[in-house]
Amino acid sequence: MSVIETTNLTKNYGNGKGVFDVSISVEKGEVFGFLGPNGAGKTTTIRNLLGFITPDHGSCSILGMDCFKESARIQQKLGYLAGEIAFLDDLDGRRLLQFIGQMKGIKNVNRIEELMEFFELDPRGKVKKMSKGMKQKIGIVAAFMADPEVIILDEPTSGLDPLMQNRFIELVLEEKKKGKTILMSSHIFEEIEKTCDRTAIIREGRIVAVENMESLSGKKRKTYIVVLESEEAANRLKGEMLEIQSVKGREVIIVSNGNIPGMLQILSQYPVKSLDIKTQSIEEIFLHYYGREGK
Repeated sequence: MSVIETTNLTKNYGNGKGVFDVSISVEKGEVFGFLGPNGAGKTTTIRNLLGFITPDHGSCSILGMDCFKESARIQQKLGYLAGEIAFLDDLDGRRLLQFIGQMKGIKNVNRIEELMEFFELDPRGKVKKMSKGMKQKIGIVAAFMADPEVIILDEPTSGLDPLMQNRFIELVLEEKKKGKTILMSSHIFEEIEKTCDRTAIIREGRIVAVENMESLSGKKRKTYIVVLESEEAANRLKGEMLEIQSVKGREVIIVSNGNIPGMLQILSQYPVKSLDIKTQSIEEIFLHYYGREGK
C-alpha cells in the first residue's frame, strides 16, 4: 500500500485552472518531488491531500485513510509546511512553537530545541516583526518537530538564504534515513535533484511525467566547447563524424555521443586552443516538459 496516493484527482476551478486526473503514488521511506512552475497545480493537489478541499472527481489517501473523511486522524501522523505561512503574529517565536507543540501533544521539547539550533533560529521577538526567512524557519521546525511519519512540504525553502537551503537539504536526507515518507512540492530544481527518489512533473494541472531521479541524472548530456586556431579549422571540423551543435567563428560546440576517445582522437588532428566541458543540468532536461515559455 502506498503511503500517499491520489487517483484521478480532479478539482476544476474553470478557465483551465485546477488539477485534472492527477494520479501519484508515494511509497514508504520515499522522498517524492512535485515539480512545476507557479500555478501548475501543486498547491491545489496538496490542499486536497490535507483535507482542506474536496475533489470534484477521484480520490486521495494518506496511510490508507481518506484525506477528507479522516483528516483528523491523518493530522496525528503528519507534518505539514504550507506554501503561504500564516501564523499568530502577536506571539513570539518560542511561544508560537510551544503552542503548536501543545496542539500536537508534544511532551518532549528536545527536538524543538535541536531544530531551532540547527537552523540558527532566534525565537525572540514577535512573529509579525520577523523576516520571511525567519518565519520560514519556524514553519520548518513546526513541520518536523513532532517526528511525524509523513511530511508534506509546499515550497519549503522559500525565503531561505543559500546556507539555510543547504541545511534544509541535510535535514530531509536525515529524515529519509529514518524511513520517513516525504512529499515535497518545489520549483527549485537543485533541492529536488539532491533529495528526491522520484519526481512528478505537473504542467497546467496535469501530470506529464514521473521520473526516477537517479536514471534522469544519468541522462545528462555533456557538451564540449572547442575553440580552434582559425575559422577555417572550425569549418573543417564540421565535416568530421561528430555531433556538432553549432559553429560560431572559431568556436565549435560538440554534443557527446558517448565515444569520448574517438572525439579526442579527431580533435588531436586540429589546432585546438581551448576545450571546456558543460554538463546539462536537470533543469534543462525538465524544460522540454514545459515548452519554451515554461508554462
